[in-house]
Amino acid sequence: MKALEEKILKDGVVLPGNILKVGSFLNHQIDADLIMEMGREIARLFHDERVTKILTIETSGIAVALGTAAAMEVPMVFAKKNRTGNLSGEMYETKVHSYTHGTDYTVVVEKRYISEGDNVLLVDDFLANGKALEGLMDIVAQANASVAGAAVAIEKGFQHGGDELRARGVRVEALALIDSMDGGEIVFRD
Repeated sequence: MKALEEKILKDGVVLPGNILKVGSFLNHQIDADLIMEMGREIARLFHDERVTKILTIETSGIAVALGTAAAMEVPMVFAKKNRTGNLSGEMYETKVHSYTHGTDYTVVVEKRYISEGDNVLLVDDFLANGKALEGLMDIVAQANASVAGAAVAIEKGFQHGGDELRARGVRVEALALIDSMDGGEIVFRD
């Protein structure tokens, strides 16, 4: 998606450890127009999949998932990284490793929000090693629902998480796919 790539080149910052900081428009401060455009593009890519739910993990994936849910006119669910007092009933839960934060989370979703028969589109802001999407796939499997595919705003292709998911038969669509960030220079895949 050209608009996202241009925004990354203009406002993205490459940090040590192959971290791409896009907080000025994607996961700290939100460019609402760009988020809605990204949601429409994801909806276009998956329009034939009969998606019934969008699933993401808090916090950074919520904006992209919401834009997608609005465009597809389906509910959005986000897995919570902590059990809070306002959660009730039975839960699906799984462990997820965060590349960015270097920590493991036990994420939870109330069972009433994903059901057998749902066709769930996974949406997130980044795809690096694929652990977040694998965790979401586990939650969908626990619900006896199906995965329609996965959509991410930015994929770090050089970390191969997307390649591994695709090799397992998961349809993965990235709006911006980065091949390299060597020396702080961002190179997109054609």
